Amino acid sequence: MSIEKRKYELKSRAASQQQTRERIVAATVELHTEVGPALTTVAEVARRAGVQRLTVYNHFPEDAGLFGACQAHWMQQHPLPDVATALTADDPAERVRSVFRAQYGWYRETEPMAEKVQRDRGAVPALDSLMRRTADARLDQLADTLATGLGESAERRALIRLGLDFWTWRRLTREGLDDDRAAELMTAAATAWLQRS
Repeated sequence: MSIEKRKYELKSRAASQQQTRERIVAATVELHTEVGPALTTVAEVARRAGVQRLTVYNHFPEDAGLFGACQAHWMQQHPLPDVATALTADDPAERVRSVFRAQYGWYRETEPMAEKVQRDRGAVPALDSLMRRTADARLDQLADTLATGLGESAERRALIRLGLDFWTWRRLTREGLDDDRAAELMTAAATAWLQRS
């Protein structure tokens, strides 16, 4: 066999493996959106991806790898809100309000997946670990930045972090508030605390 032919076969095999991996990830994302990570089975992932269960395990021997690949796929389709401009506002309350609005809009767009991931993370250790390192860490950093702009206090930071939480947004929308009104309410709470301090 010629070297050229061998290189072609290796490239073709690598491309095929990449396509298989992508089908597995896409099938997993679909299932996480429909039923949630805790109810997603390898058998159903394999069926939807058109592969054997062993193929899923060969590509993703551990849950952590599959969850990481799913998160990357999902985030590519649903990028996080860009809050850079909001963080440059002169008024600290306006920074908080703008960030809440951006985050709440993103939660609305991604609610079917976000609700199931947040619901299931306590039951799926690999998912919880990933969420702590990524989503939680981002929101913690954002809360720190916003709280500093209002004058540092543990209570204010906790209130802002609460405002950034998915379940807070969800509760406020269940109470009939749209995203703008929810952002206004949480901003008012943070600035009311500022006046108390």
